[in-house]
Amino acid sequence: MDSTEETRPPRAGVIGLGSMGLGMALSLRRAGFTVAGYDVVPAAVERFAAGGGRGAALPAEAAAGADVVVSVVVNAAQTEAVLFGPGGVAEAMPEGSVFVSSATMDPAVARRLAARLEATGRLYLDAPISGGAARAMKGELTVMASGSPAAFAKAHAALDAMAVKVHELGDEPGIGASFKMINQLLAGVHIAAAGEAIALAAKLGLDLRRVYEVITGSAGNSWMFENRVPHVLEGDYRPLSAIEIFVKDLGIIQDMARAERFPAPLAAAALQMYLASAGLGFGRDDDASVARTYALLSGATLPEPKGT
Repeated sequence: MDSTEETRPPRAGVIGLGSMGLGMALSLRRAGFTVAGYDVVPAAVERFAAGGGRGAALPAEAAAGADVVVSVVVNAAQTEAVLFGPGGVAEAMPEGSVFVSSATMDPAVARRLAARLEATGRLYLDAPISGGAARAMKGELTVMASGSPAAFAKAHAALDAMAVKVHELGDEPGIGASFKMINQLLAGVHIAAAGEAIALAAKLGLDLRRVYEVITGSAGNSWMFENRVPHVLEGDYRPLSAIEIFVKDLGIIQDMARAERFPAPLAAAALQMYLASAGLGFGRDDDASVARTYALLSGATLPEPKGT
């Protein structure tokens, strides 16, 4: 390795420049990485370029020469396409580089994708994320990661740039995905419960802002109640996290639970409310829209929605 190679800034490719991926890509830039970014939406690439990044026309272009490729797509199918589909990153990544997969997926699929990539001489880190768009922009995410020691070592600087807390959960891909699914079970149930509670309060004719004030200082509060109910109070259902996310994630949880012969009735009931919300046309709206579904079913009146 010559001295130029030794002293060059680390290189990263980011695939998926949505609400989370954009913040992660910009956090990498602030940490001194040279970053190329790709998204299927050209406007997202343009936003990243306006922030000083380099746009790419294909995932493979973003991955070429990268030390680390961070994939911030929605699901396993998209992750597989990013890796092995036309214009995918697997062949473009240098041998020994690491693919950091942040999509929420079935742990068995994470293991399969990891084995397929690692057979080519590249590394795979199973690294789902939590924290939301605002924390992504600040480089303050939580990462639930698992993979080989070599994968962790290669991804270390990038993880430090994007996250305030990196949980190293094991040396096999799939463990991180399992932890994320436990988080999603709780998150999905808690959001549905918050929607149920605030819609019932509306049906009872209570002052909803006083309900929020009282409950957030009481034992029944949850992080999701405190975070999502303001969306309902403002009638603001812009998709910070969409209903369809929990249609997907709670569906995965049901599949996992069935395979393990494990009862998951609360997750199943919450899934039905997200499915109903999607059926009513709220699928791409914020997941707080589950409260609107309760309201429509019961005749409760919530604050009028703004344009979504």
